[in-house]
Amino acid sequence: MAEDEARDEGEFEIIARIFAPLARETGALDLKDDAAVLMVSEGHELVVTCDTLVEGVHFLQNDPPRSIGHKALAVNLSDLTAKGARGYVYTLSLALPKGTGTFWIEEFAAGLSDVQAETDISLIGGDTTATPGPPTITITALGLVSHQHAVMRLGASRGDRLYVSGTIGDAYLGLRLLGEPNLAETWGLTDEDVAFLVDRYRRPAVNNRLAILIRNFAQASIDVSDGLVGDIEKLCRVSHVGASIETARVPFSNAGMKVLAREPSLLPILITAGDDYGVVAAVSEKSGPGFESEAEAAGAVFSMLGTVAEASEGVRAVDAKGQAIPLKRKGFSHF
Repeated sequence: MAEDEARDEGEFEIIARIFAPLARETGALDLKDDAAVLMVSEGHELVVTCDTLVEGVHFLQNDPPRSIGHKALAVNLSDLTAKGARGYVYTLSLALPKGTGTFWIEEFAAGLSDVQAETDISLIGGDTTATPGPPTITITALGLVSHQHAVMRLGASRGDRLYVSGTIGDAYLGLRLLGEPNLAETWGLTDEDVAFLVDRYRRPAVNNRLAILIRNFAQASIDVSDGLVGDIEKLCRVSHVGASIETARVPFSNAGMKVLAREPSLLPILITAGDDYGVVAAVSEKSGPGFESEAEAAGAVFSMLGTVAEASEGVRAVDAKGQAIPLKRKGFSHF
């Protein structure tokens, strides 16, 4: 079948054939009812998060639908990980323009399935509708965490170490390359570098190993979705503290370091652009060595990039000499 050819299927046939196989939790009732029925195991709490993705804002019109499905679910799991929770179930609201081909929907569902296979989370229901606007995807994800063990933004204290998982700025660079392919030559990137950066934009990493580390060691935590500096500032605002972010310690990928070597002026943008979907954790000075040891044993990559300070000091990004770096903005905002 051609990619743009839609089968003669209605909404309910599409749900039964494409989405019901993703509903592996018994309480989803094979997506044949109006609601799911869930039972939470004793001693656990539900952690709930919701994210909406809109074409032209969160993904591009020509992005592969499989990567869109991956991203839609992965960004929700990033929120759960930052709370120390493991993914349990999720609902999906999918608004698509009339005439969207079945191939697109199948590939989108395959992206969801890819993430489910990595995390054991399961679809339990949702809604599908036609829209005169762009494709819009809303996922509400539920995670499980032991009673009173969820890690919130509140809890960071002066002297805590600040750690971040993964690398920063790759998604921004990938998006730039999709819009301006000639930048690859300007930045001295190989085809492999370009593919890596584009994939980081389209398919945020999913890492189940982080949740237990956050739960066991973090005083406070937040996922990095709207920019490293801005998200640290959100955490600090709730915890009534400040922070010093040492830009010399911020982790960049090999491809990212190539770009910075050619264009150092991009540093303030990379630490504020967003779409990184790592996790920032505030860990006490005493627990720092144990956290680093456990992270290494689990194969999780965390980098210490600063410390929590007094609220009066604010949130600052500083260079190797301790001088504050001017920032036009600290993170992404929709409004």
